[in-house]
Amino acid sequence: MNYKMMGRFNALIMAVEGVFMLPALCICLFDGEFDVALSFVYSMLIVFSLAGLLFFLCRKATRDFYASEGLLCVGMSWIVMCLFGCLPFYFSRQIPSFIDALFETVSGFTTTGSSILPEVESLSRGILYWRSFSHWLGGMGVLVFLLAVVPVSGKNEGFTMHLLRAESPGPTVGKLVPKMRTTAGILYLTYVALTVLDFLFLLFGKMPVFEAVCTAFGTAGTGGFGVLNDSIGSYSPYIQWVCTVFMFLFGINFSCYYLILVGRVKSVLKNEELRFYCLIILAAIVAISVNISNLCATVGESIRTASFQVVSVISSTGYVTADFNEWPTFSKTILFILMLFGACAGSTGGGFKCMRVLMLLKILKRNISTILHPKKVQAVRIDGQPVDEKVLANTNAYLSAYVLILLVSFLLLSLDNFSLITNLSAVVTCVNNIGPGFDLIGPTGNFGSFSVFSKIVLIFDMLVGRLEIFPILVLFYRSAWLRRG
Repeated sequence: MNYKMMGRFNALIMAVEGVFMLPALCICLFDGEFDVALSFVYSMLIVFSLAGLLFFLCRKATRDFYASEGLLCVGMSWIVMCLFGCLPFYFSRQIPSFIDALFETVSGFTTTGSSILPEVESLSRGILYWRSFSHWLGGMGVLVFLLAVVPVSGKNEGFTMHLLRAESPGPTVGKLVPKMRTTAGILYLTYVALTVLDFLFLLFGKMPVFEAVCTAFGTAGTGGFGVLNDSIGSYSPYIQWVCTVFMFLFGINFSCYYLILVGRVKSVLKNEELRFYCLIILAAIVAISVNISNLCATVGESIRTASFQVVSVISSTGYVTADFNEWPTFSKTILFILMLFGACAGSTGGGFKCMRVLMLLKILKRNISTILHPKKVQAVRIDGQPVDEKVLANTNAYLSAYVLILLVSFLLLSLDNFSLITNLSAVVTCVNNIGPGFDLIGPTGNFGSFSVFSKIVLIFDMLVGRLEIFPILVLFYRSAWLRRG
């Protein structure tokens, strides 16, 4: 086990996190909020000091890196990032409970958007910025960022691939181009470009600059932390449509954008996962628009409201424009199903992923066909290409772990004695990184009433959901920590 290399990566992540606190500190100083500014200063001092010490201790790290180290490094780095990222909330006393501050931070970095805060407009702008920026940094992944900016030589391609596979969402992860660093760079450039484009469209709709920045961060990371108590509800129809379009775009596999850039548009149009994603969204919008038409003044309003909420939920963003707790049961059921489905693999969205749903449907179809024709050899195909049996086995294993985590978490939350709907939707929305749930934790509610124990369970669920389960579970697997040789 290469502990020194893992320590070196954690030191780099802590240093990057400290640097990214600088804009929030500057905002606090500009606004004259010196007490809050001090909370960022203290946090940065702690982060940089520990990062420097850890980097010094691990300065002679070797580059031998295996899949187990990749999983452990990703799991540990996200925990470290969240533990130090919550310090400004706690030191500023704007979230006086450490567990609450940690919950808010984990929710931010995992792009969940679930909050313990009853209202946010009283928070300082520096804290609001840091809260929203955590979505943007967590959306694509901090290790992907490091792979994009930290120079690596050809012999180090092995460990970079292990890190990317462990942090990126989806059943499979591959290179867009031969070099891993170039792949990470392409992903981040696409991410930045779409974020800037979103920001410009929001400005065109006369959204204030600070609010446009924070909203673009939340949309890009499909996170959902807003700067207003009603999320996006008080903004104009134009702003709501802009958010709807960009939530949809950030829920698409980023490799599709690369294929478009290199002129392979036909490959994108034939992408089965993308077509499945679009079909689900269209069907859900039509069904909900009709079902809530009596709650809206016009047909256009019902379509806009349904479109926004459908795309927000399936992309796992979690912004809201309406209290869907008040919607008919049929519409709420559709939203609940969309929470489970999630966005495309390789996007910033959470959930089970449309690709896995497609694979499971095709596995089911193959199994039924095998029963009817036992001697017939059949491969599961996606986009016309056979899927490796190892990937199918991993998908089945992921489903088993996913269901088990949902059930155990649901059972543990029942100790708080809230309603079944509250507890179930809390677990589902945290594991799938959605944000709001139903009943007590609906669009007008929050997670503040849960016990400390339940919040810790939900923190675990958010991390498990963002990191695709295994990088967190492997932390509890003893043999993964053993030294090799």
